[in-house]
Amino acid sequence: MKLRFTIGKKIGLGFGVILFLFILASLLTNITLNDSRKKTVQVTEIYNPSVATLKELDNLLNRSKLLITKWYYVQTGDDAIDKKALRTLLKEEYPQVKEKLKSYSVNWNKDEQESIDAILSLIEQMFHSYQEDVMTKLNTFDSYNDSNVKFEALLPFEDLNVKFKIINENLSTLIDKQNSNASSNSNEMLQSFNVLQKIVVWLGIILVFGGILIAVFTIRSIVRPIQQLKKMLLMMGRGVLPTEFIKDRNDEIGEMSLALNDLIDGMGRTTQFAKQVGSGNFDSHYRPLSKDDTLGAALLKMREDLRENERVLEAKVIERTEQVVRQKEEIETKNEELEVLYKHVTDSIKYAKRIQEAILPPESLVKRILPNAFVLYKPKDIVSGDFYWMDEKNNKTMFAAVDCTGHGVPGAFMSIVGYNILKHVVTNSDLTTPALILDNLNVGVSETLHHGQQESQAKDGMDISFCTIDFKTLELQFAGAYNPLYVIRDGNLIQTKADKFPIGLFLGEEKKKFTNHTIQLQKGDSVFIFSDGYADQFGGPNGKKFMANHFRDLLLEVSAYPIEKQKNVLNKTIEEWRGPLDQVDDILVIGLKID
Repeated sequence: MKLRFTIGKKIGLGFGVILFLFILASLLTNITLNDSRKKTVQVTEIYNPSVATLKELDNLLNRSKLLITKWYYVQTGDDAIDKKALRTLLKEEYPQVKEKLKSYSVNWNKDEQESIDAILSLIEQMFHSYQEDVMTKLNTFDSYNDSNVKFEALLPFEDLNVKFKIINENLSTLIDKQNSNASSNSNEMLQSFNVLQKIVVWLGIILVFGGILIAVFTIRSIVRPIQQLKKMLLMMGRGVLPTEFIKDRNDEIGEMSLALNDLIDGMGRTTQFAKQVGSGNFDSHYRPLSKDDTLGAALLKMREDLRENERVLEAKVIERTEQVVRQKEEIETKNEELEVLYKHVTDSIKYAKRIQEAILPPESLVKRILPNAFVLYKPKDIVSGDFYWMDEKNNKTMFAAVDCTGHGVPGAFMSIVGYNILKHVVTNSDLTTPALILDNLNVGVSETLHHGQQESQAKDGMDISFCTIDFKTLELQFAGAYNPLYVIRDGNLIQTKADKFPIGLFLGEEKKKFTNHTIQLQKGDSVFIFSDGYADQFGGPNGKKFMANHFRDLLLEVSAYPIEKQKNVLNKTIEEWRGPLDQVDDILVIGLKID
């Protein structure tokens, strides 16, 4: 018996192929969705919360820096709101954030886990420094008035900025990594969907092709008109109105064609009406397709609303234009006022620089009384809180390096006060002994600044290294407030320490006397006095301070050079160390070589 491949079998085979392709598409879709679901869980439950918690940690660090800065600079009681906030941050907020990071980091890779452990370790070191070096020491009103306590808290406090910068850079890098992980998983998920889309598209093409073959062999008589109807509907679905019409037929397809022709004609009239309204012609005529034509009714309502909105917008544009013009004129006026004010302030500071430079010993005096010496003088700002002083008296040469409280304009005012009092003490007395001169200078500065009357007053004063030298006997006498004297002899550095209290600061205590030191110099000795600006400069590969030990090693190295080369090497070294960082304080170094 011959096997017949009937229409029913053909249709069955066609639908079987379609069913197989549908099942295949479903399986591929399910696999892709499961994989995407896993990646979505990683993004939403691991990487995104990790990024949010890292940013929360970054915000917490910024707040801690602000609060510890207020703690150090703002004199308040132990129960101040900012101090309570800092304690709460250290004891409650930070441990919570840390625990969340620990829970999320379990799913990170090894490098990221090591990175967050290192960051948390640095943070805990920094917070420990908060508590031990600042919070514990500056915990009462009296502690803020104790210069020793404030000075002890200063250096660790300044080191916190370096630690904070390192932590901030590492934390930013880790946040970028977590963002990159989230982005990578999202991209992989999108790639899976793209592959699925291609598979579905191809399967859809095969399904359409099979359906067309079945339709051609079974109902050839209705395929072509249906294809024409389909084409016209697809065009309308893309917003394109067909230009051809289907001929009338005395069947169901003919009825569908007539309805479609009417729809095309109505959509054409609707499109023309929308164009007229869009161009601003709100008086154009339009007739809805029927009383139930919701689209036509909506277009008529839109025309009225647009007419009213245009009127309102025109009024608002006129009003806003007037406001913008007025605001522009006000901004231009304010800018002109600010430019004038800035010029006045800058000119005043530059004039103050001329005044300050006038009090410094001229180059001719330096070369005459200290012929084999150099002065490295580098103000931080236009004007300086450091100054150097030189004079001759009773066959002795006197010179000093002075570091006043602050820098910039405040330090410059203090330098004028210190210079005038120092000049008065030396000129109006027979004193040449450094300790006695500093005792008188101490009294003069304290009386001028009214120190000792109120314990709450600012701790204004100055550090100083003062020397007298008799070039005939090579006897050098020295007295100092905080700043020491270095003598380098035969490759060895001999340090003469200064007294540990500044000029001009009594604070109600019994006045202290400065100690006089006498040193017998020898031929070939090098003598150095200086302020603390050189050693306190931040820089180098890790952004750290130059430090006193490094400074001493450098002086030992340059002491063998000619005097001018010493100055050049010191200047070049500190500039290279500073690099792109700002100068943090005024720098003053005076060097003398005994021939």
